[in-house]
Amino acid sequence: MDTEMTDPATTFPIRRNTLLLSAAMAVNSASLQLVAAMAAITFGLVTGVTGLLGLGPAIFLTSGALTAAVAGRLMDRFGRIPVLAVGFVLGSIGSALTALSLQTLEPLLAVLGFALIGSSAGTVQLSRAAAGDMYPPERRARGIAWVLFGAVFGAILGPSVFAPLFAGRQVAAEALVFPWLVGAGIALVGMAIVLWVRPDPKVIAESFRTADEPPPGPAEPLGKILRREGVVPALLSGLVSFAVMVSVMNLTGHIVVGHYHHAQHLVFPIIGAHVMGMFGLAPVIGSLIDRMGRRPALVGGLVVVAGSCAGLVWVSGVWGIAILLFGLGVGWNLSIVAATASLADLAAPSERGKLLGFHDMMGGLLGATLVLLGGWVLDTVGVYALASGSAVVALVPVAIILARRPAPPALMPPIQRPVADAP
Repeated sequence: MDTEMTDPATTFPIRRNTLLLSAAMAVNSASLQLVAAMAAITFGLVTGVTGLLGLGPAIFLTSGALTAAVAGRLMDRFGRIPVLAVGFVLGSIGSALTALSLQTLEPLLAVLGFALIGSSAGTVQLSRAAAGDMYPPERRARGIAWVLFGAVFGAILGPSVFAPLFAGRQVAAEALVFPWLVGAGIALVGMAIVLWVRPDPKVIAESFRTADEPPPGPAEPLGKILRREGVVPALLSGLVSFAVMVSVMNLTGHIVVGHYHHAQHLVFPIIGAHVMGMFGLAPVIGSLIDRMGRRPALVGGLVVVAGSCAGLVWVSGVWGIAILLFGLGVGWNLSIVAATASLADLAAPSERGKLLGFHDMMGGLLGATLVLLGGWVLDTVGVYALASGSAVVALVPVAIILARRPAPPALMPPIQRPVADAP
């Protein structure tokens, strides 16, 4: 029997594709900083609703969650790149509608705009599936991390573009119109970048097999995939870390401006620090996860997330909040890269989109619930309750993860030769 394996690194432009996907993540990151900083404020200005501060972000997160499940299945059927490109288009349309809602003060336009932006985010975040496709299991966390690393440049681009648009201005609807239009244009740049990724990463994933092995069979149902050993701990860790992180992140603008009365343009450096924490150490974290294993990273990420949330109980200054939000990002990165790598290890190429889409759907729905509840808690009780409650939620899955057995080896066989054309 011929057991020689196909080495995608010598056949496909993995490095080029990784850089392009990373650049697309940078564009997406820049756009999402506007959402994180101004979603709650924008929704309040358009609707006049002040008692439900988290409603605008909740619409965004719910839409993204529901879209992720559909987008994941479409990726398994049509490939990763066409779906990612459509995701950026949805973001552009949604940002334009949000700008129009501020101009007309029409709440329905704001709801539709946030829903489309959320759908875009839920789709583009599945770039992780494309990253996992291009690397063998022993290098998968690093590959995913390198794609996520592109968002670091978005952390720089976001404040550079948006902060000057708010400096010296009052919080008013007309002041937010142009920034949302800029966000619409940035999303189209992301679409153009992602269309250059060739071949589709799913094609590369299907080459990870022995030369005489037949192509993978039909994908198994989601329910059967979820029963595989190791899937539930990875799923639980990833979705809880995402939900806690995104709920706190989306309420940061109101914490800084509404509770501590800092100038609104100072929100962007704080969100920039958070995004830097989310992605700045990604290559190092990816290598660490490949060496130390997925399970310790899942637990460690949740502990860091919890500690960063708890710190908001005592910190009210801009620099202090920025440091805590940086830590929140680092904890999320550790958890999400480990969770994504674990889920990719335990799924065939024809199943990864579906499984990661389900993960993102559950995380987004939980995040929407937490941001809606957190907005109410923040408005009625205060920052202390929001911070301590978020920390508790982040720690709940740790005991569950530690009580289970470690995940088995990866489902797909690893490549034995060095990966020459990859970061």
